[in-house]
Amino acid sequence: MKMDNLEKVEKLRERANVSYQEAKAALEENNWDLLDAMVALEKAGKTNSPRQEQYSTSYDQQEEYIPVIQKVIEQEERQPRPGKTIGGAIRKFFRICRDNSFCINHRDNNMIRLPLLAAVVILLFTWKITIPVMLIALLFGFRYSFEGKDELKQANAFMESASNAAESLREGFTSSGKAASGNAASESTASENTGSNGENNAQ
Repeated sequence: MKMDNLEKVEKLRERANVSYQEAKAALEENNWDLLDAMVALEKAGKTNSPRQEQYSTSYDQQEEYIPVIQKVIEQEERQPRPGKTIGGAIRKFFRICRDNSFCINHRDNNMIRLPLLAAVVILLFTWKITIPVMLIALLFGFRYSFEGKDELKQANAFMESASNAAESLREGFTSSGKAASGNAASESTASENTGSNGENNAQ
């Protein structure tokens, strides 16, 4: 028997207050589902619910029987399940896409504002074209950002850093181009001066 199955038997035995064999049999009959096994034992009348003593305002002692099944349900709900986690993440993603927009700006002017869901769909189906175009647009001073109900600080910080990197790269290209044109002009002037000196010497 697997270790997790042994743990389930022990948990069921403690919660339902039944024997080891009864707990194991109930789990085997219900595909090792702890909750279903507990329900089966409850229906069969095999569980012995623990009793908890309470006192009324008149100090008369009373006994209250707590259903074991309710305790099991509460404990099961406290434990996160993979399906619930994935489903919650998907719902959160669609909510963010619904409540926010993707913006394309140029020189502090908003050029395009798309619902984030539409932007995701476009990127998903045309990423081979869209990503290169977006990278080239960064070099021409375009900037991207997210706006809406959610702040999306990390996403906007990433977009800002990408825009700053593209701007630095563009300035580097511009300064290199100016330096190259300046050197070419200097060389041209120097060659002209050399040619004129040669002509003067020949005369």
